[in-house]
Amino acid sequence: MTRSRIVTVCLALFGFAGYGVCLAKDQPRGADFAVATPPLGLPTLAPMLTKASSTVVNIAVEGTMQVERNPLFQDPLFRRFFGIPQGPLTERFQAVGSGVVIDAARGYVVTNNHVVKNAQQIQITLLDRRQFDAKVVGTDPATDIAVLQIEADNLAAMPLGTSSDLKVGDYVVAIGNPFGLGQTATFGIVSALGRSGLAIEGYEDFIQTDASINPGNSGGALVNAAGQLIGMNTAILSQSGGNVGVGFAIPIDMVKAISQELIQFGKISRGELGVRLQRLTPVLAKAMKLDVASGALVADVFSGSPAEKARIEPGDVIIKMDGIAVTSANDLRIRIGEKRPDVTIRLTLLRNGDEETVMATLKAERSEAAETPPPVERKRAFLSGLTVGPIPASDPEYDRLRGVYVEQVQPASTAALAGLEKGDIITRVDRAPVDSVRQFDHILRARSKREPLLLEVRRGGALMFVAVA
Repeated sequence: MTRSRIVTVCLALFGFAGYGVCLAKDQPRGADFAVATPPLGLPTLAPMLTKASSTVVNIAVEGTMQVERNPLFQDPLFRRFFGIPQGPLTERFQAVGSGVVIDAARGYVVTNNHVVKNAQQIQITLLDRRQFDAKVVGTDPATDIAVLQIEADNLAAMPLGTSSDLKVGDYVVAIGNPFGLGQTATFGIVSALGRSGLAIEGYEDFIQTDASINPGNSGGALVNAAGQLIGMNTAILSQSGGNVGVGFAIPIDMVKAISQELIQFGKISRGELGVRLQRLTPVLAKAMKLDVASGALVADVFSGSPAEKARIEPGDVIIKMDGIAVTSANDLRIRIGEKRPDVTIRLTLLRNGDEETVMATLKAERSEAAETPPPVERKRAFLSGLTVGPIPASDPEYDRLRGVYVEQVQPASTAALAGLEKGDIITRVDRAPVDSVRQFDHILRARSKREPLLLEVRRGGALMFVAVA
C-alpha cells in the first residue's frame, strides 16, 4: 500500500470515528439502539445492527393473480374447440419481501402493499427463524403501504424516528431480504429528499438513497445511525433490475400516519379538495406576474367540490395550508391526502397578485386527481409552429365553449415544446378571453415578445395553463 493510500484510509477511519463520537453526544436515540463507537479498534455499526436487525422480518407470499389471455383465446369458438376453460385466466405465484415490526405487544408489521397484493397465504420469518402466518390488517395502494399482524411472543419493535428533519448526506442503513437470500444490511447516505413524479405510487414523497436496495428489499427498513426507522424501502430505478445506487424509501412520517389509520379503521379515507393541480414553473410564475418561487397552481376546480364552495378559482396559486408554506403541487396533494373527510383546512392563496385566505371543508375522495405534467420550457421563435382555427362542429365543446381550436402543432416548435397539442382549445391569452382567430392574432401582435405568454387551455374537458417563452 502506498503512503498516499495509507493516509487516505487513516483519514477515512478517523472521520467515521469522529462521526460516531459526535453521534453518541448529539444524535437522538432509540431505546438502546444508538451507535456505539468502541474506545479502541475500528468504528462499527454492528452494535446498532444487532438490535435493529431483530425487528426486520422476511415475508413469503403465495397467491393467485389474473393474467391476460392470448388474443386468440378471446374467441369463444376457439376456446370451445381446444377445450380451454371459460372465465378469467389465473395463475399461482410466489414472492418474497421484507417488513418491520412497529408494535411488539400487538404484533403489527409494516410492509409494502405490492409485497402482499393478491396474497392468499403470508408467512413471516423472524431473525431467530421462528415462522408465523400473518393476516392483513389493512392496505393502501395509493401509498403502497400495508399493515400485517402476527401472534408471537418476545417480539422486538424498531424505534420510529422522524423523516421531517432528514438532510441530504445523513448516513442510513437499508435492511431487508434481497433476492430472498436472507437478511442483509447495506450502508449509504440520503441522496435526495422529496422525490416525486416517478409514477411508482399515487402519493410520492420519496427518500432517495444510494444504500443498495434490490428486489426483495421492498417493505424493509431504512434506518438512521441511531437505529431508528426513518423510511420503508420501496423501489429502485434500474434498467437491469438490480441496484445502481438509486433506491427509494417511503418517509416514516407517511408510514406512521397511514399505518395508524389502517390499524384503527382498516382502510384509508382521504379528504378531497376538488381541484386539479399544476406545478408552478418559473416561466408560469413570470407569465402570471407572480413574485413567488413555490406553491401549487390551481389548474381546474371541479363542480360542486369543496374548492368551488370555498370560491377557489382556476389560476389561483395556493402558497400555504394551515399556515405552513406549500412547496409544490405534490406537497399540497400529499398534505390534503393525509386529512380525513369533513376536516376543515385554511388555505392562503394568491389571486392576481393579491393574497387571500379561504376555508374549505374536505369531502370523501372521489377520484385520484393527478398532477398535470409540466410543460417543457424552451426558448425558440415566439409561438412558432401553431395553427389555430374556429372550434369545429365535430368537437364536443362546439357551441359550448368560446376559444380557438389548435389545428396543428409542428414537432419541435415553440408551441410543441410548451406542451400544446392538436385538439386543444385556447380560451384565454394573458387572462383575456379569446372568441375568434382574429382576436387571438390581434392579442399576439399587440403584446411584447419579451414576456412569457400565458394560455388557458381546455384539453379533454379539463383546464390547464401553458406558458410559452
